Amino acid sequence: MARQLKIGSRLLRGVIVGTVVVGLAACVAQFRNHGYVPSDEDLANVIVGVDTRASVEETVGIPTTGGVLNGAGFYYVSSRWKRVGGFAPQIIDRQLVAITFDDAGVVQNIERFTLADGQVVTLSRRVTDSNVRNTTFLRQLMGNLANFNPAAVLGDS
Repeated sequence: MARQLKIGSRLLRGVIVGTVVVGLAACVAQFRNHGYVPSDEDLANVIVGVDTRASVEETVGIPTTGGVLNGAGFYYVSSRWKRVGGFAPQIIDRQLVAITFDDAGVVQNIERFTLADGQVVTLSRRVTDSNVRNTTFLRQLMGNLANFNPAAVLGDS
């Protein structure tokens, strides 16, 4: 009997320790990286006023996205997210490298922006409300039949 109690208490201790270890492992921060931004060393190889789109792609790689208007520039974007346990992920770092070109396709400017440079943009939500409220399909159909004017169909005014 004493032997069974000793085994039971060891088993209980093992379960408690295992539960604590799993609980602590769930609280470890997990990081997620998205995108690509060239390093400062790679950007130092791009010469303003000399390099072209093709040479920039060879030097620092293909951009994440391009300019909307006539391919105005190359944009390299990277983000780093942190998630702890069951909480929502939080962005901890974001970088954007913008390489702009002139009309001839030669590098005009190179800029690096970080999360600190960002501005909050308030989005306006414009939703058109439907004019149908609590009306079933059958009620709409019957209402339309009641509004039927045969004179309009036959052309009699």
